[in-house]
Amino acid sequence: MNFPSLLNPHSYSLLAVLLLFSQSLFTVTASRNLHLNRHQQFDGDDSPTYIWPLPWQYTSGELTLTVDPNLTLITSGNGANSSVVSEAFERYKRIIFEHTHLNSLSSGVDYDLTKLNIFIHSDNEELQLGVDESHTLYVGTSDEHSVIYVINIEANTVYGVLRALETLSQLCDFHYGTKTVRLYKAPWFIQDKPRFTYRGLLLDTSRHFMPIEIIKQVIESMSYAKLNVLHWHIIDEESFPLEVPSYPKLWKGAYTKRERYTTDDAAEIVNFAKMRGINVMAEIDVPGHAEAWGVGYPDLWPSPSCPEPLDVSNNFTFDVISGILSDLRKIFPFELFHLGGDEVKTDCWSSTPHVNQWLQDHNMTGNDAYKYFVQRAQEIAMSLNWTPVSWEETFYFVPESLNSMTVVQYWLREWVTCQAVVAKGFRCIYSNQYVWYLDHLDVTWNKVYDLEPLADIADASEQQLVLGGEVCMWTATTDASNVQQTIWPRAAAAAERLWSPRESGSSSDTAVLSRLEYFRCLLTRRGVPAAPVQNLPLQPPNGAGSCYMQ
Repeated sequence: MNFPSLLNPHSYSLLAVLLLFSQSLFTVTASRNLHLNRHQQFDGDDSPTYIWPLPWQYTSGELTLTVDPNLTLITSGNGANSSVVSEAFERYKRIIFEHTHLNSLSSGVDYDLTKLNIFIHSDNEELQLGVDESHTLYVGTSDEHSVIYVINIEANTVYGVLRALETLSQLCDFHYGTKTVRLYKAPWFIQDKPRFTYRGLLLDTSRHFMPIEIIKQVIESMSYAKLNVLHWHIIDEESFPLEVPSYPKLWKGAYTKRERYTTDDAAEIVNFAKMRGINVMAEIDVPGHAEAWGVGYPDLWPSPSCPEPLDVSNNFTFDVISGILSDLRKIFPFELFHLGGDEVKTDCWSSTPHVNQWLQDHNMTGNDAYKYFVQRAQEIAMSLNWTPVSWEETFYFVPESLNSMTVVQYWLREWVTCQAVVAKGFRCIYSNQYVWYLDHLDVTWNKVYDLEPLADIADASEQQLVLGGEVCMWTATTDASNVQQTIWPRAAAAAERLWSPRESGSSSDTAVLSRLEYFRCLLTRRGVPAAPVQNLPLQPPNGAGSCYMQ
């Protein structure tokens, strides 16, 4: 990227050369700058600096600079007037200067860093799959002869700026002795981008209702780890908490009248997420996992005694699906929409007389009817300009019926990757249930970190079909009281695997563990109740001690 307004050509060229050399020293640099002695004190200029997830390329120095709590934002480029950037700047100022009081600053303090310059090439703020999140972050002198220090960010989109602001916030640290915010190891020159375009977290709000504020807290914490898709599993067989104006009786399937989401609630969540560079992919799982639908509309059940899968023989079923998707299309702008399709047992269809008669009339088996259902649901979604996403069962049981645009979410088989899916030309999201299902409380962070989405996929063109991966927070045994402790810090381990270069480290690398422990404490300082790294999820600390040694 060019940075004409913020870096002079000589400085930029010099830094580019340094980066070329730094590539060969990547592992050494990471270990030198981002390593922690577990008994080291966090005071003074020797404090280590951590970044999570690890950037693609960076160089750093040995300077310590102070940051003005009245830091001024200066934007330029086509995206200079972005509210996404200005609001993010204010959010991060509150994080960085948590301990400073802007209205009672001592006079005469000469801060090194007083301005943040941001250059944004594009004014297009559409947030879709593959949006450019790359960015450059520079902290140092304005040129080789200057004694004036600057913070410069350049990005093609506002969403690249958001990722750079998160990195900048992690470089800043409050010094309790001088009561100033310091930035260690300057000058910094960071060029960063995500490894995968899809870096997701599934949140299930059917098995336990999650209040709006809890969902927002999850989204906020996702932005700290540079995750970029909230897969909102809104509805399942246990409850139907979402308002659907076209079919207003559907949310009679909610647990109670107080555990519901209005369409305004859903729109608020989508906008909240967008301001943090996070897409929201809604899921309406069909034809299975749908018992709650029939509470409001019993005709959707094959029979009251056999309530799912949804009645494939009744056109009303597809009218309701069309109504739901049409209403949701007004709320969810993301191009991907998840139609579920998993764990469908067709026994109810064959054992219910009127459905079984329909199967015979159409010369269909249960599997044929499942194929028919998947096809019709996909056609409805695609007529609304959505790209359908399905769980992997649809690929294994009805591959010839899937639209070629379908994205398959792999989850089911322990030692199978996206390899079979991409070999057939489909795109894939990686979610190995044995490691990346966060409700599996016996899975430790190191297993999450070491899982590789591209394992066994050697062909470069097939690797490109792997959009990324997703950790899944199913909530049968988790509710609003402990959902964040269950998600974090293990989700952060997956986040680095999805953002950083494949060779950035393994769980056996002490530098990786040190950075994750530090990031966990960063989360707790920001109000996210993340569990200790070394413990199994939801286990309390083993005794008294520092957050950094739990």
